[in-house]
Amino acid sequence: MINVNDFKTGVTISYDGNLYQVLEFQHVKPGKGAAIVKAKLKNLRTGSIAEYSFGAGTKVPTAHISKQKMQYLYSTGSTYSFMNMETYEQIELDESQISNEVKFLKESLEVYITFFESEMLGIELPEKIDYKITNTEPAVKGNTATNATKDAYIETGLLVRVPLFINEGEEIIVSTKDGKYVSRK
Repeated sequence: MINVNDFKTGVTISYDGNLYQVLEFQHVKPGKGAAIVKAKLKNLRTGSIAEYSFGAGTKVPTAHISKQKMQYLYSTGSTYSFMNMETYEQIELDESQISNEVKFLKESLEVYITFFESEMLGIELPEKIDYKITNTEPAVKGNTATNATKDAYIETGLLVRVPLFINEGEEIIVSTKDGKYVSRK
């Protein structure tokens, strides 16, 4: 159990039959009445974010989340296979469980898979990943407007906007938070 007064960003709790991660919290002392704690919580099963208010001093159960480092192997249809690099144990996840992360997966990528007891909650990608450009238009000479970009497809099939000087076959770094170009490798 954790007292809501002791919330910290990143703490995981069990509340109303769901698992939540604390994203933000604020202690509020209104002019009249008891103090409250407002918290922005992310549902670890659905990914939705909601705000909740708790009376100061309320206790909620903590949820112990474990992470396992695994390597992405391959996909067959809508099933994605991952392997624990220490035990060589393999698990398969359905595309519906990792729909937001699928566009960033490439063979041999190391990710963290999060579990609550034996329930798989999702995967955590590295913040930035290197990809090879598989298809893009060549830059047009003289087209040098400030911050001009063009479409480029990376090896996973994801469309990324890149600067004009990036060519097919080059490696770039892409942010997994928003799917945007960061820099050349």
